[in-house]
Amino acid sequence: MDHKEVGKYWDRNAAAWTLLVRAGADVYRDYLNTPAFFDMLPDIKGLEGIDIGCGEGHNTRLLAKQGAQVTGIDIAALFIEKAQEWEQNEPLQIRYQVASAVALPFENQRFDFATAFMCFMDIPETENVLAEAFRVLKPGGFLQFSISHPCYTTPHRKNLRDAKGTNYAVEIGGYFADPDGYIDEWIFTTAAPELLQGLPVFRIPHFNRTVSQWVNLITATGFVIEQMAEPRPSAALIKQIPKLQNADVVAYFLQIRCRKPA
Repeated sequence: MDHKEVGKYWDRNAAAWTLLVRAGADVYRDYLNTPAFFDMLPDIKGLEGIDIGCGEGHNTRLLAKQGAQVTGIDIAALFIEKAQEWEQNEPLQIRYQVASAVALPFENQRFDFATAFMCFMDIPETENVLAEAFRVLKPGGFLQFSISHPCYTTPHRKNLRDAKGTNYAVEIGGYFADPDGYIDEWIFTTAAPELLQGLPVFRIPHFNRTVSQWVNLITATGFVIEQMAEPRPSAALIKQIPKLQNADVVAYFLQIRCRKPA
C-alpha cells in the first residue's frame, strides 16, 4: 500500500468524517489533543506555515486565527473541497490544495513552520514525509506533529473494564508487528445515534512505527527534537467528558516538535 491508495481510503471517509467532527463527535481532538498541541506550539504570529494532512480544515483555521499565513494540503480531494467551502463562508486567507505529504508542491525553504495533526501514522512512506517537511522549511523553521501513541495504538488493542464499566487497563499486542500496515475500522462513538444512522464505519490504513523508529527517522532526516508530550486529561475534564478517562489510563497521543538547524 502506498500514499495514493491511502488517499483513496480517506476520500471515501471524508464526507462522513466531516459531518461528524463538525457536529462535535471528535471529543479527543476537541478537548484533549488539539488544546495540548496549541499549548506546545511556539508563537506563529506573522509566520508562513503549511498544515500537512489538513483534512476539512479545523486545525488549519485555528492556526490562521493565531495570526499565521497558512497553506493546507491533503491528499483527499473531498476534504479540500469541504475546507474550501468553509473558507468561502468564513475567510481566513487560507490557501488549500490537493497534494500528498510525500511530494509537497512547493519550493525549497518556503515555510517558517509546518504542522501535521494526526496524519503521519497513516502514511506508509514515513521517511519521505519527514524529508519533504524538512525540505520546504526555512533554516531554523520547525515541524510540530501529533500521532496516535505508538505504544498504545497497536494491531491488537482492548480496553479492560471493571464491573462499573470503568477502564482500568489496556491490553495491547503487536507493537513490533509488520510495518506494512493494517486497516483499522471504527466510528466516533460519542456521535448522536441519529447522525450515525446509515453511515459506514471508517476504514483507515495505519502503519506501525515504534517510538524508537520515530525518533531515529526524525533525527536521520536532520531535525533536532525540541520537545515531546503525551497529553493527559485533567480530573475536571474527565468529569466533564467521561470518555476521556480512557486517555488517563494510557497515553492516546504523542506530540513532537522538531527544528531544522539554522
